[in-house]
Amino acid sequence: MFSFREVLAAIQAYGKAHQFIMQHRLWKWILVPGILYCILFMTGSYFVWGYSGEFVEYLFNLLPLKIWIQDLESTWVSFFFILLAFSIRIMILLLYFSYYKYLFLILGSPLFAYLSEKTEAILERRDFPFSMQQFLKDMGRGIVISLRNMLYQTICVIFLIILSFIPIVGWITPLFAFFIECYFYGFSMVDYSCERHQMSPKQSINFIKGHRGIALGNGMVFYILMFIPVLGWVMAPSYAVIAATIHLSDKRLLHGATW
Repeated sequence: MFSFREVLAAIQAYGKAHQFIMQHRLWKWILVPGILYCILFMTGSYFVWGYSGEFVEYLFNLLPLKIWIQDLESTWVSFFFILLAFSIRIMILLLYFSYYKYLFLILGSPLFAYLSEKTEAILERRDFPFSMQQFLKDMGRGIVISLRNMLYQTICVIFLIILSFIPIVGWITPLFAFFIECYFYGFSMVDYSCERHQMSPKQSINFIKGHRGIALGNGMVFYILMFIPVLGWVMAPSYAVIAATIHLSDKRLLHGATW
């Protein structure tokens, strides 16, 4: 389970992150990854939507559906299959929306690792010496954690899809899917701080499991910001990293972690 107090504190950390960004003039660290996120997101959306139409067309040609529809000459049947084709394309686009965030976390892991380190350096008034070896290690770890979370989320979503066919239980599966997605996004943001404090991936996983509310609260705001076109897309990634770093630094949770 998770602590509602931790969830609330993680959400409030976004307000602290905003004040921190304004105070230390870190806007370039918001704009650079944010603009890159928007460009890649919109470019990917364009191609996914286009190729999804070709995929649906190929699927319908592969199955004897088109010929059957033409033989029936029914307006209602034609309308139903047009609606079905549109629904399939929307589902493909939604899957892209979900997994694109992980793709960007993988691509942006070097920048986010540095941003988390810079945030903590300002908070604690000390410098973290730059090491190319450590930098590459951080980047590799960020990629591994993102891939792990993507895999676990996929398994959970498949399980929820199966549950959705069960009456009554199926009604609340979208809510569970929302929480699962938020948790794994927040997990990736919190891990940057865990890694900097010399936690192994296993230790980081155990720590975040013990403080699920932090990951969930951080991921919830990140997820909600993604529904705000352009502005939310620009703000969400960097704000989430800074908010997670500030929250953990405030609570000194990492310093007191035991295994």
